[in-house]
Amino acid sequence: MMNGAEPIFVEGNEVGILVSHGFTGTPQSMKPLADAYLKTGYTVACPRLEGHGTTPEDMEVSNKDDWIQSVETAYQWLNERCSIIFVVGLSMGGTLALYLAEKYKKINGVISINGAVDIPDMENVMESTKDRFVAAIGSDIKKEDVEELAYDKTPINAIRSLMALMKEVHEGLADIHCPALIFVSEEDHVVPPDNSETIFDSVFSEHKELVRLENSYHVATLDNDQDLIIERSLEFFQMYAKTL
Repeated sequence: MMNGAEPIFVEGNEVGILVSHGFTGTPQSMKPLADAYLKTGYTVACPRLEGHGTTPEDMEVSNKDDWIQSVETAYQWLNERCSIIFVVGLSMGGTLALYLAEKYKKINGVISINGAVDIPDMENVMESTKDRFVAAIGSDIKKEDVEELAYDKTPINAIRSLMALMKEVHEGLADIHCPALIFVSEEDHVVPPDNSETIFDSVFSEHKELVRLENSYHVATLDNDQDLIIERSLEFFQMYAKTL
């Protein structure tokens, strides 16, 4: 396992927060959020998605069912310990958080940070290469001297599986009724910002908000708007844990 890619599972109070990193990334990209949530006293589960944080070759033989299983296992861990559960994810982690919110009506709120439901460029990549791997997509960060711990190349097989996951989650967005907080970077070189607008428009949540991040690229959790994401997400948990 890469140094820094370790999962985070720490028991706190009865409010559980599931935190998911994104495609080709590791829990390192979500650690500042996980740490802030732990400091507040919450129980936190931040799994290392199957095939991530080791080698691109491991990711090549993993697929969407494996990634779903990774967050499902974390959800069940929280469910055994907590009466209130929120799910938070970056990029494909946002997609997986939305998947869980579609499936589990017990979830009290979902936070998507540059979540992905439709990336047309991926179709073009699939059609234009016969290689097993293409260029890396990690570390799209505006802030200087900050690096995301991510793979240096991307397996084509995994892109194919991500596209299937996005399609499935996109089609189920209307099944989400819990409160939703959606962060979107205005400049993102990985996931088109209109993905977040699609998510916002499609979920059936009575309480939903779209927050624009003006000073971050794709990996906003490690970028200039990190403090804003932490502050607004903590407010979200406090509001919707109280109202139950």
